[in-house]
Amino acid sequence: MARPKIAVVGSYGVGMTMRLDHVPGAGETVSGGRYDAGPGGKGSNQAIGAARLGASVSLLTAVGSDTLAADAFALWEREGVDSSHVVTGTASTMVGFILVERSGENRIVIAPGALDELSIGAVEAFRPVMRDADVVVVSMEIPLDAVTSALRIAHEEGATVILNPAPASALPEESWQHIDMLTPNQTEAPILLGLPSDHGLSSRELVGALRERSGATVVLTLGSEGALVAHGDTIESVAPLTPPRVVDTTGAGDSFTAALAVALGSGLPLLDAVHRAAAAGAFAVGIEGVIDALPYPGDLEKLLATD
Repeated sequence: MARPKIAVVGSYGVGMTMRLDHVPGAGETVSGGRYDAGPGGKGSNQAIGAARLGASVSLLTAVGSDTLAADAFALWEREGVDSSHVVTGTASTMVGFILVERSGENRIVIAPGALDELSIGAVEAFRPVMRDADVVVVSMEIPLDAVTSALRIAHEEGATVILNPAPASALPEESWQHIDMLTPNQTEAPILLGLPSDHGLSSRELVGALRERSGATVVLTLGSEGALVAHGDTIESVAPLTPPRVVDTTGAGDSFTAALAVALGSGLPLLDAVHRAAAAGAFAVGIEGVIDALPYPGDLEKLLATD
């Protein structure tokens, strides 16, 4: 079977992580944290995750002209990700500040920097790559104009278009028709629907509402409870895989999305693809950091064998 071709439009940045027993409240100082820094950004994470799982991957993002960007290009070369379309902007490379509690829960604040310079023109220049792709994955840490352009162009070129709406924001009306698959979590889904945080809808009602709103296949990720998949006139559950341990949930969504794109690009049936993606997410939460937590095929096979 030919390697699936995946095009990714999204972010790159450096994650500066502090691990601590609990997140401080207003005015509180907490000591005893452990600090490390490493590459991140949803687009880059998803591109590397897909490449590790055997896909041929091209990435469109924007970085600064700085040492953080030089490290990024070296990383993509090591991981086999085509970075020839990556834009070098005038601002600094994106930085994200991540607080991770002992439970594994995380809180993230982002300074976009050069990502704000990812333009419609850069997305248009990426059109030939999207034309050649089996699957195009778009996430939302980039300007909304770039998001909507990527969705439209990928749709025009006939690729399967996955929108990972993270971080979620309202979409223009015309963009919904360009999405084949939507992969929100329980926090992102109501934002896409324009609902308040106290909306009161169940997970099944949320996924059904998104299916009706978008016309796309909707995969609502539920963390330790697995996922709900709305396609056609049905809503089906995909059972979770139990990770050996939960250490850090930071990269789980990106691992899930990468594996889903590769599985769909390889021709797996929808529910089988979601199940494989759930395995990738379960693998990721058992390892600290993001890049180290992105699985190779053998990691997934081992975890799936225990299911």
